[in-house]
Amino acid sequence: MDHTIIVDSCCDMTPRLAEELGVKSVPLIMRLGRDEYVDDDSLDLPGFMAKMKACVEKVGSASPSPLHYMEAMIEAGRSFVVTLSSKLSGSFASAELGKSYAAENGTADVHIFDSKSASAGELLIAIKIRELIANGIDKEQIIKSIGGFIDNMKTYFVLERYDNLLKNGRLSKISGKLISILNIKLIMGSDGDGNIALYGKPRGMSQMQEKLLALVKNSGKQTNGETMVISHCNNLPLAQQLSNAISKRFNFKDIVIVPTRGISSLYADDKGIVLAF
Repeated sequence: MDHTIIVDSCCDMTPRLAEELGVKSVPLIMRLGRDEYVDDDSLDLPGFMAKMKACVEKVGSASPSPLHYMEAMIEAGRSFVVTLSSKLSGSFASAELGKSYAAENGTADVHIFDSKSASAGELLIAIKIRELIANGIDKEQIIKSIGGFIDNMKTYFVLERYDNLLKNGRLSKISGKLISILNIKLIMGSDGDGNIALYGKPRGMSQMQEKLLALVKNSGKQTNGETMVISHCNNLPLAQQLSNAISKRFNFKDIVIVPTRGISSLYADDKGIVLAF
């Protein structure tokens, strides 16, 4: 069975990994004040990050165009689509609309998965889909297996900077200042239904790492033979440190480390880390 995997650009991966997995990406739009940026391969990410840090206005994003999804679906013929959590973005709704357009204009065979996650979580789902395809699993069983996988997947993230939360009005200036002064590392993640929940407020890097390890241990998930994805925004040393610590305590068959792309860099901000397993 030959299927293309279509993702939105919040799915963080390298070009090489995208080629290996047979993944096509549909871009989101990022906004810094009045300026718009397309999150595709032409994005100058270091330049974008510099402008983001300098921006004092509201920052935000827009979901991919349904027409872009339609074009990708028709070109693929048969595809599985993985989108950002529908509780955080309109990407899933755009993909559904793109699917209806594709049905009117072609013979695209499409199934859309709401990742209930983002960033590393989307990549982990894409990896799992490709594994099932490679093993010759039929479409209906893949849909069932991935649905269950998504329901049990865990996603956690830690931010080093909170500037964009302040610019978005999601964190008060007083709270942001206290977090910085007290060296608090907010550990957040999916609540299992695609919403963001708070899982811990450790102080400093050491406590943050131990809390993340405890969350993995107490997750109730089987780690033997499974894959973990860690995405990072300009923070490869921490990603590797976490990978080494996790490898010593658990038996993941693989820990994939990838840099964040534009949209994940916008929200994770500089030095942010995302884990999914």
